[in-house]
Amino acid sequence: MSEPNPAGQPAAEPQIAELQRSMREFLVERDWDKFQDPKSLVLALVGEVGELAELFQWLPADQVPALAAEPTRHGRIGEEIADVLLYLLRLADVLDVDVMAAARAKQLSARAKYPADQVHGVAPDKV
Repeated sequence: MSEPNPAGQPAAEPQIAELQRSMREFLVERDWDKFQDPKSLVLALVGEVGELAELFQWLPADQVPALAAEPTRHGRIGEEIADVLLYLLRLADVLDVDVMAAARAKQLSARAKYPADQVHGVAPDKV
């Protein structure tokens, strides 16, 4: 539990930490945490990314925003994005990676690597 705030109430748990805690509880309650090794989580994550990609696979690129807004497709996209997020957060949890710290560090690195005044409007060259 978080330290109390100045009003004496417990501080809100950060959303990412709350999701990770909730996932841990879900798995422990079912004795499924034993299946959550890093390799298995990466494979599950790749599978879920594939399921997300499949929803876009044959859509014309210029029509994706409109087609993705259709209620049924939009719901499925949300489900697959949630699956990707949950497996990614679980992998980070198992490997003790602070997702927010890693993401912030990555953003700082990208800002230094790709200064806006030098790459504005130009896709990065991966060569």
